[in-house]
Amino acid sequence: QVQLVESGGGLVQPGGSLRLSCAASGSAFRFNVMCWYLQAPGKQRELVATITTAGSTNYAASVKGRFTISRDNAKNTVDLQMNSLKPEDTADYYCKATRLTSGGTPVAYWGQGTQVTVSS
Repeated sequence: QVQLVESGGGLVQPGGSLRLSCAASGSAFRFNVMCWYLQAPGKQRELVATITTAGSTNYAASVKGRFTISRDNAKNTVDLQMNSLKPEDTADYYCKATRLTSGGTPVAYWGQGTQVTVSS
């Protein structure tokens, strides 16, 4: 059974940095895409950043230039380095990993989330 476990959330002052990590356990699968999402209170979950097995990345406009996503394919981990944090970055952050079945069907797995609070 695949489990994604996030860590690294917490309270940080505006302008500060945090590094989130997500580790996939119980899996020998190769995840084609790994992502980070955020969900602010009362709002829908939204995509923050994605990274493919080859290392190709994409970012939401709101975090571009401030956040960096990276992954270790051998360890099945994905990190999110968050710099220059703003109060509006406050949210629960979720890791998502997607693999393709032999038939090409995507199967997604989610972590339980880690809370990030940016406040003075």
